[in-house]
Amino acid sequence: MDAYPVPFAIDRSRAPRLRIVNTSGEALRWIRVEMRGPGLAMAPLTPRLRPGAALDVLMRGDDLGRRSRVCVRWLRPNGEEYLWGVAL
Repeated sequence: MDAYPVPFAIDRSRAPRLRIVNTSGEALRWIRVEMRGPGLAMAPLTPRLRPGAALDVLMRGDDLGRRSRVCVRWLRPNGEEYLWGVAL
């Protein structure tokens, strides 16, 4: 099985907002963003994110960089589900 690179770039320049950009050549489906640990990540459930499109995530909480991380889940066009943990 070939390695599959993470299809996203994260822009942290507008904290407490993250911008998640689809850097792949695929339209990704059902992108979900969840906070692991104390805090809250607010992002719309996104049925389809085309190449080059972005998803904005608003985060709330204290000391998120030490105590929490964001988990991004998505489906590839073939229906396989992936997840990626992002350190804050």
